[in-house]
Amino acid sequence: MRGHLWQPESPCGTSCMSGHIPTVGRVRRAWRLVTAVATLLTGPFIAIGMPIYSTRTREAIVRWFFRRIARSFGIRVEVHGDHWLREFAEAGRGALVVSNHISWLDIVAVNAVQPMRAQAKKEVADWPIIGRMATAARSVYLDRENLRSLPAAVDELMRAMRGGSLVNVSPEGTTWCGLARGRFRPAMFQAAIDADVPVIPFVIRYRLEDGHDTTAPAFIGDENLVTSLKRTARTRGMVLEVHVLDPIEPSVAKDRRELTEITQNAVREVLSRTQTLPEFEHPTLPVG
Repeated sequence: MRGHLWQPESPCGTSCMSGHIPTVGRVRRAWRLVTAVATLLTGPFIAIGMPIYSTRTREAIVRWFFRRIARSFGIRVEVHGDHWLREFAEAGRGALVVSNHISWLDIVAVNAVQPMRAQAKKEVADWPIIGRMATAARSVYLDRENLRSLPAAVDELMRAMRGGSLVNVSPEGTTWCGLARGRFRPAMFQAAIDADVPVIPFVIRYRLEDGHDTTAPAFIGDENLVTSLKRTARTRGMVLEVHVLDPIEPSVAKDRRELTEITQNAVREVLSRTQTLPEFEHPTLPVG
């Protein structure tokens, strides 16, 4: 059964979990889960204090929080080109930050580099701790089962960016395994056009220390969050690699569809250039 444009279904499933995944021992994986939970439990206290801090202090705290989550799982964060986000944030310039979508860890990737507002599915607001943090960060929630909510979400994103905010969206609409990719949906690109702000492609790649891409952190199919957390905790040598690309001015495209295509091609070019397949790739791996 296929969803509508903002409730797409990815063909990725457990069969996409390809290649050998090096693991750590039981004691270390248990320690990782304990430290990750301990870090998450500080979230509500951080959210309470946010209103009294300056913008720079808030960003530093949020960046520390999400980098600490990554560190708890033994994940090294490697960033390329983040000067664009810093420059925009410091100048109070709005932009639509567009990222590919693989895992629940994607929110860690974005905010470990530069804290910003985000468009998220409405269910995130009800998640323990993470939902509270997302709401405190003024996330824009979208009911993907109700397309009538889409214009209001686009309008809210437009006003946020026109007011000088960086806003992150994942236009694939759902998670993919990381080796396969989905098609970008154009709806949210209209917000950048209406606000007359650039699109900044944000490329997320998960790999191992040997350089091979890994599907270990992917959150796909019918898998539950606990299973994904456990698999992430037992993976050894994971690297969260981020590439922030040059801004794309909306004026280079004739409409939102062309702007979407330009952005998608920029993201895919980086992934095609950097991707190194694991030693065993499932032969039926879907290609978006």
